[in-house]
Amino acid sequence: MKKFQLLALALVIGVTSVFATPVESSKDFKTALRNEIVKLLQSPEFVLTEEINVTLKFTFSSEGEIVILCPGCENKEVVKYIRENLNYKKFKTPGEQDKIYTIPLKLAPVI
Repeated sequence: MKKFQLLALALVIGVTSVFATPVESSKDFKTALRNEIVKLLQSPEFVLTEEINVTLKFTFSSEGEIVILCPGCENKEVVKYIRENLNYKKFKTPGEQDKIYTIPLKLAPVI
């Protein structure tokens, strides 16, 4: 009976500690990160004639700066624009250092 009580106590303590730790929502983080990227890429200096899909791969440095690994696009103007406007910019909500993030983006022409 003592073993059962000890097991029950350990289970209660374990479950309580799991629910007591704050969990940062990864969906909120991704939304905030995406919003910051969209702000930085808001006004391109070139004219888009068609919608371009970009799969952006990046990581963060130890200082919280974004480091573009692969812009994920064939258009050289778009690649240059992404690198100039995103690479080594400080973010309010940086992610984990050296973790690779992937975000799909659509660059659409302004009508």
